[in-house]
Amino acid sequence: MKAVALTTFGGPEVLTLSDVAAPQAGPGQVRVRVRVAGVQHFDARIRRGWTPPYLGAVEPPVVPGNEFAGVVDQVGEGVTGLEAGAEVLGFTTLGCYAEYVVAPAAQVVRKPAGMPWQIAGGFSGNGQGAHMALRELGVGPGDTVLIHAAAGALGTFSVQLAKAWGATTVIGTASEENHAYLRSIGAVPVTYGDGLVERVRALAPQGVDAAMDNAGPDALRASVELVKDRNRIRTMVSDEAAQELGVPPLTPARSATRLQELADLYAQGQIELHIRAAHPLERAADAHRALETGHGRGKIVLTVAD
Repeated sequence: MKAVALTTFGGPEVLTLSDVAAPQAGPGQVRVRVRVAGVQHFDARIRRGWTPPYLGAVEPPVVPGNEFAGVVDQVGEGVTGLEAGAEVLGFTTLGCYAEYVVAPAAQVVRKPAGMPWQIAGGFSGNGQGAHMALRELGVGPGDTVLIHAAAGALGTFSVQLAKAWGATTVIGTASEENHAYLRSIGAVPVTYGDGLVERVRALAPQGVDAAMDNAGPDALRASVELVKDRNRIRTMVSDEAAQELGVPPLTPARSATRLQELADLYAQGQIELHIRAAHPLERAADAHRALETGHGRGKIVLTVAD
C-alpha cells in the first residue's frame, strides 16, 4: 500500500510517499481503508524525533498519524458490532498516513450520517484532546474559561465543548483576523501577545476560572497569573513549563466512549469543525509546513482515497 513513512527524523521534507506492506486485522481489530487522515502537532513532534513517554522508543521507519476516517474492509476474530463496509472514524497512536490502517475495534465508532469525510478524518484527535482537558478542568455551568490559540482545531473544539457544557463566558486568544471566526463559534476574542493578561482581566473582571493552553509557555504563564487554582489549568504543548509552574499534566485517556459523545454532539449541531486545508497524501510535507506556521483557523487533513 501507499503510505507516508519516516526513514529519518527531521523537517517536513522527511515525509515521503513509500510502498509498505499493508497491515492485516488481528483478533479484536478492524482494518479500515482510509479516506481521510487528520494532521496534528503530535504528528509533527513525532516527525522531529519526540517520543511520548507512554509509547517507548519510536525508531524509523514509522508511519505517523493518529486519527482517521474510512470504510472497514477486514474484521478480526471476536469483533462484533462492526462489519465490512461500515463507515467509521477512529484513532490509533501511529499509522494513519496510509491507505489502510488497523485499529482495535474499541477505538472505532460509526461515522454520523451527514458528516463529511474531511471532518470525520480530522475529528478524533483534537476533539478528544479538548474533551479530556476540559473534563479534567471540571468546566461546567457558570465558568469563565480561557482558551489559548482558540482558532485552531484544538481550540475550536475546546470553545464549543466549554459552551456545550454550560460555561458562561469563553475567552479565546487569536490574531485579529480570526476574531470574527471565534465570535461565530461562541467565544469572546482577544488578541494574544504583550499585554494579554490585562486585556483578559478587562474582559473578565470577575476572574477566570479555568484555562487551556494550546499556544506555548508564554500563554501558560499568562494562565497562571489569571487562574487562582493551578489544578484548573492544563497545557497541550508546554510540558516543561507546566512542570516548572506546578501545572498538572494532562492524563491521556482516549476512548470510543469519549469519541462517541463527541460524534453525538456533532450530530446534534453543537460542534462544527472548519477545514482549513485538505492536502493529498503525497503532499503530507506541505500539510506539516502549514501546520507549523502556528497560524490559521480550523483543521488540516490529508485526503487518502475518494
